[in-house]
Amino acid sequence: MIRPHLPLNALRAFEASARHLSFTRAAIELCVTQAAVSHQVKSLEAQLKVTLFKRLPRGLMLTSEGETLLPVLCESFDRIAQVLDRFEGGHYREVLTVGAVGTFAVGWLLPRLADFQARYPYIDLRLSTNNNRVDVAAEGLDYAIRYGSGAWHGIEAMPLFDAPLSVLCTPQIAAQLRSPADLLQQTLLRSYRAEEWNEWFLAAGMPGTSRPTRTVVFDSSLGMMEAAQQGVGVALAPPSMFERLLASGVIQQPFAVSINTGSYWLTRLQSRAESVAMLAFKAWLASTAMAGQRARQQGPGSAGAGQ
Repeated sequence: MIRPHLPLNALRAFEASARHLSFTRAAIELCVTQAAVSHQVKSLEAQLKVTLFKRLPRGLMLTSEGETLLPVLCESFDRIAQVLDRFEGGHYREVLTVGAVGTFAVGWLLPRLADFQARYPYIDLRLSTNNNRVDVAAEGLDYAIRYGSGAWHGIEAMPLFDAPLSVLCTPQIAAQLRSPADLLQQTLLRSYRAEEWNEWFLAAGMPGTSRPTRTVVFDSSLGMMEAAQQGVGVALAPPSMFERLLASGVIQQPFAVSINTGSYWLTRLQSRAESVAMLAFKAWLASTAMAGQRARQQGPGSAGAGQ
């Protein structure tokens, strides 16, 4: 156990000397004299009652005691430096690590991220994307934004909003679709959830067994929509995540029929205590999602509309 009265300067002198295996090079790094470094190390050895270095004609060699102490000091000084680096303008910058489904990240979060940064300039957000398969603990995430039912073992989940699926395609293909039955002549693009198209056809009033055979399966709606833009086929995806494509006219929604197969959720490990940064992000996400829902209920043209 390091005694509380051990001087920080002596520990720093030992750590620098041990890295360089030289009192002279350590002195240059610390901007003091070689004699001062040597004195500090001798003082530390006297207080610990051990020898930390073997003094050699052409340098230093760590003893076993020195080899034990060095990594602990290196890690400690690095952690202190990392914390001090996060102080800026009288504030402590917190790091927030969030994993999100790629479709949500690109279609909903990124267009609104400037607002979060303006409100919380001292939170550094680290965002990673996935295809809805995520291990919060293994990836060291504070939060994960997922699509599904909200039932995940050991996970606390806060609902954000539903994301109904509807038919999306290029204007050229949309011009060929006068009724849902016309989709039977098209290549259908879908996720790994095979039942989604059947559910949409049922909602569109086509409960029959005749189904198209041409399909392409994607592991994310982002890839699916890229294929749809290139005219590969017709996608079944959430329009709320592709508002910019719809607004630009690059993609159209030929039918109003939609199905709801799940929601977006903000999740975290139940064992993970929420930090100040986490609570700020959670509150911002909830209020922004709620504002979007109110705007959509007011109809087209409302500011902030969309998921």
